[in-house]
Order: sequence, then C-alpha cells, then structure tokens
Amino acid sequence: MTSAELPLSAVAFDTIAATFDDRFGAWQSVAAQRRAVREELANAFPPGASVLEIGGGTGEDAIWLAERGRSLLLTDISPRMVRRAQVKFAGRPRLRAKVAAAENLDALGLAEDRFDGAFSNFAALNCVENLAPVARGLAHLVPPGGNVILVIFGTCCPGEWIVEALRDRPGAMFRRFRRTPVRARLGGKEFAVRYFRTAELVSAMAPWFEYAGRRGIGVFVPPSAAEPWITRHPRLLRALERLDRRLSKPFAGLGDHVLHRFVRRTDG
Repeated sequence: MTSAELPLSAVAFDTIAATFDDRFGAWQSVAAQRRAVREELANAFPPGASVLEIGGGTGEDAIWLAERGRSLLLTDISPRMVRRAQVKFAGRPRLRAKVAAAENLDALGLAEDRFDGAFSNFAALNCVENLAPVARGLAHLVPPGGNVILVIFGTCCPGEWIVEALRDRPGAMFRRFRRTPVRARLGGKEFAVRYFRTAELVSAMAPWFEYAGRRGIGVFVPPSAAEPWITRHPRLLRALERLDRRLSKPFAGLGDHVLHRFVRRTDG
C-alpha cells in the first residue's frame, strides 16, 4: 500500500514514527497512565499467554509483556510504526509485528495462530469509524473465555477541561462530547477521531463478548496536554497517581482514557 492509499490516521502516525518514543516516552503523565493499564494487562493475560495487540505503535507495551513471559503479535495501521517495532523486536522470539487495520483483522491470515486474548491501548480504536468490524475480527481470533482489554478516550474528562481552559483554548474543552468525528492533528497531518460512548462499544462487542467492567485511566493524572508542565512536578504527579489507584473504578467515566474489559462468550 502506497502512502497515497493509506488512511489519514496512518499517514499522521507515519509522519511522527521516528520521533514517537522520544516525544511521548519522556512524558511522565503518559508513563503513569501506562502503569495503570499494564497492571490490568498483567492480570488479564497470565505468563505463557499468546496475545494480539491492536494499534500497538512502536511496541512498548508488547515488549513489557514479553519480558514477563507473554508472546505477542503487534498490529498497527502505520507501516512506519510497525517497522520501528520490528527493529525493537529483533532478537526477541516472543514478539512479531504486522501492518493491519483494526477493522480488518480477518485479513491477517492467522488461521494457524492461537491467541488467548487481545488488547488495544491508548485510544488506537478512536481512529476507526466503525467498531463492529473490530469486534467481529476479535471474535474470530479470541477463544471462548478469552479476555479483551480495550482502552479508549473517555468522553467526559475534567482534566482536559482544566488544561484547555488554562491554555485559553475553550473550543477544545468539550470536544469529547461530540457525536460526530473530530479533527485531530499530528505531524502536521489531519485525521478524524471518534469519541465512543461506553454503550456504543458494548453494543458493538455484544454479539460475541460479555462486558466485564471498566476502570478510568487518568482520572486525576492529567492528560498529555498538560505536558511538559506536569513532568516537572513529580511529587504532584505521584499524589495524583495514588488517587487514581484508589478511585479509578468509581470515577471511571471521568478518565482521560477508559479501560474496558470483555470476555469472549461461549455462545457467540
């Protein structure tokens, strides 16, 4: 597929692939949110599990899980992101990476593979137009009883309201309330982002998956829009992270991201 044929989101992430780790890896708000997600991933996928990752980017979560005894196939729609992951995966037999759209998992040709579960972190699924094909593809690849962890943008994020108000960007404060696609920009490239409600995600997954609950990721830990300021205040960030650990479930709907857990039905 040429760059002209790539979806706009893939073009945008291709553009920043070379600097992605340097940019986001230094941000401690991202690290704090990632720690919360990894706690859930470790519980959902025990050592020895074979896991499919959707929208895995440069492979940071995949490497973390592989170092703890899991095997992973990372997929991402951005060819340059996948190439970055493949370089990092060299010499790591537990890890593979392929270019694939979240909506087109059926085309991976993975009939010989067995996955115990799957996950998608940090809102990769907010770049898709329709969740139904994603759910259908996961149903073909995850066996009955298998866990699926999907981390998408929250739709009611007070942390973002505060940051955008302080930056005098009132137009961005309530963008997550919109039901229609919202324009986003990375590397000078525009693409569309959808903010899915929990009910929309559960409905798309329902023919094949039982909903098993949610957890807020970044309820008190601020979104990356607060960077680099919050990284310069580590004591404050640690306090906010402690609040998240205590209150992320009752206040899940207020997270920068929301982690949703599903279990593959035996009758779907």
